[in-house]
Order: sequence, then C-alpha cells, then structure tokens
Amino acid sequence: MTGAPLRYAPCGVTNEGARNGGSGCVPGPEREVGQVTGHVGRQVLGWALVVLGVAALILPGPGLLLLAAGLVVLSQEYEWAARRVEPVRTKGLEVAKGSVRTWWTIMISALMALMVIAIGVVWGIQPPPPSWWPLRRWWLPGGWGTGSSLIGSGLIALGLLTYCYRRFRRGDAHQIPSGRSRTYSA
Repeated sequence: MTGAPLRYAPCGVTNEGARNGGSGCVPGPEREVGQVTGHVGRQVLGWALVVLGVAALILPGPGLLLLAAGLVVLSQEYEWAARRVEPVRTKGLEVAKGSVRTWWTIMISALMALMVIAIGVVWGIQPPPPSWWPLRRWWLPGGWGTGSSLIGSGLIALGLLTYCYRRFRRGDAHQIPSGRSRTYSA
C-alpha cells in the first residue's frame, strides 16, 4: 500500500516510507513534477532578479527595487531570505513615506523622474556629439537599449511616486501651518 507523496517531500518520500521507518529519501517517480518546476522556477526567478538588481545599481535601472523583488521571491525558498524581507520592507516603507512628506519632495521626485525619461529619449535618439566633446566614439553608447532602460526607470519612479502619494497622503494635500508635515500611518 503506497501513500500519496508528502507535500514538499525531498526525493519523493511517501507516507508509507515514512511510517515504515524508511530512510525518508526514496528517489523515483513519486515526486511531483509541479513541485520541482515550481521550486526551480522560484529559484531561477529570484536569483535573476537579484543579479539584475545588482547590475542596475551600477547601470541605469531600478536596482533596489529588483533586489527587493528578488529577495521576496527567494524568501519562498530560503529561510535566510525570509528573515531579511521584513527589515527591507520596513525600511522601504519609511523611505516611501519620506518621499511624499512635503510638496517639495513630491515635486523634486517627479521632476527627477521626468528628467530621467527625457535623458532616455535623448540617449535613444543619439544626436551628434557637441563640438566640445573630446571622445566622439564614446558619445551616448548603447542607443535605444540604454535609452529605454532610462525611460523605464523614470516611468517606474513616477508609478512608485503615485503609489506612495495615494497610500501615505490619502488625498490630504496640505501641511500643518508650522511647516512640519503631518505624520501618516501605513
């Protein structure tokens, strides 16, 4: 009498094997393909997001956002990643609150995001280098690949700014007369 495979059981351990004092690791067809595919898929996705996030810290792109997303995906598979998700989430929410605390920070953040988008468009179009530029060969390398990455980063920044405004300001768009902004709860 064979039992159904245990959920997340390594090597296809069956209920019967565990009851009969077996070694607990019975390789074979008992292991469900969906478990293996999901496990491997989460690891590949998580590590890919982490690698892309590290690359985007140096190159144009949303590096910290990709790192955090990779950490969240890896937390489904690894205990060490699960322990780090909450501190990263807490710090991220603190930074998000600060980004919409006053109208000045909102305006500066929006203008910076729009500037990144504009630079991405110029980078993609690749106008001829100006006369003062000494290295003609190294004028805006990457073309639309780099330009679209900058445009995407700017759009993500605008989307996150909109999200933070809606979540933390709750439509209350004025400040306390003393100049200090209100404190908003998450």
